[in-house]
Amino acid sequence: MDPLAVMSSTITLALDAMGGDNGPAIVLPGAEIALERRSDLKFMIYGEAPVVEPLLAECSRVRAASTFIHCDVSVQMDDKPSQALRRGRWKSSMWRSIQAVRDGEAEAAVSAGNTGALMAMSKFCLKTLPGIERPAIAAIWPTLRGESIVLDVGATIGADARMLVDFAVMGAAMARSLFGLERPSVGLLNIGVEEIKGVEDVREAGRILRAIDHPHFHYHGFVEGGDLGKGTVDVVVTEGFSGNIALKTAEGTARQISEYLHAAMRRTMFARIGYLFAQSAFTRLREKMDPGKVNGGVFLGLNGVVIKSHGGTDAEGFAAAIDVAREMARDNLVQQIAEDIELGRQDLETGAIAPAEAATG
Repeated sequence: MDPLAVMSSTITLALDAMGGDNGPAIVLPGAEIALERRSDLKFMIYGEAPVVEPLLAECSRVRAASTFIHCDVSVQMDDKPSQALRRGRWKSSMWRSIQAVRDGEAEAAVSAGNTGALMAMSKFCLKTLPGIERPAIAAIWPTLRGESIVLDVGATIGADARMLVDFAVMGAAMARSLFGLERPSVGLLNIGVEEIKGVEDVREAGRILRAIDHPHFHYHGFVEGGDLGKGTVDVVVTEGFSGNIALKTAEGTARQISEYLHAAMRRTMFARIGYLFAQSAFTRLREKMDPGKVNGGVFLGLNGVVIKSHGGTDAEGFAAAIDVAREMARDNLVQQIAEDIELGRQDLETGAIAPAEAATG
């Protein structure tokens, strides 16, 4: 991807119109909302013409700022990644939107489609950056201090120390871009804050991050599950299994609290009257607590920007995913990550960081 393209006056995004539970009925109105906020956007919209074109005719702003490309195939939400690759390559709206990023026609791709298929196609089409073994999915997480970034939330099941270090570098680069932080703080998710706790890979990753002393982020140390909501650090790093459990637990807790409140407010007539006045506040509370409502998961570690929107989002949510894509493209996230990874690699390769056995022997 040409870095100069990102610096131009307009930012072109490739949209998979067929992704998600409601496809173009959400994607196009979401693009309309995004354009109302950001006039520098252009879109390449991929989808099935009989479905997309009638809806596109109703979105005059999007129609004027877009190029529509018909695709014969749509990836289904229940397709297996391998199945989607075999059946959807070259023809599907999901593949074509990613391909537009690879070919330099768009700065980022946004899809609400099947997560596994989107990751598989992104890895196959874009490849990973030099030095990155596996990509990660980064989620924007609501906290008491505002927002933080948590990764990985489901791309990589199991990760060794070097992968966790890479995740830390990539998450910090995203925090610098999205939050405007000069040197964000990074923590490793662990079962305790003491250095002797946790599995060996997590302890080793912590040792490496302390030794690197990276100029573009500050390593805070270990953090626990309770620190996610507190916002103790700007970036929380973990592997995809525990990260996905944390994400689903937070989403479920937000729904549970909402149901508790709803049930409590229906017990008496006075409570029901109070609920009528407070209903909007309860809705905002649930949305504030639920990481799933902060839309726009970022695939990090690829040679291109891909944003995963929640499949069941509404138009406002999809617009938020477009906003994230715009920020990542505008600040050339891929180049930032590549440069920051190289800085850490230089310390490792020049011997500035001793092997674990030498350090502990």
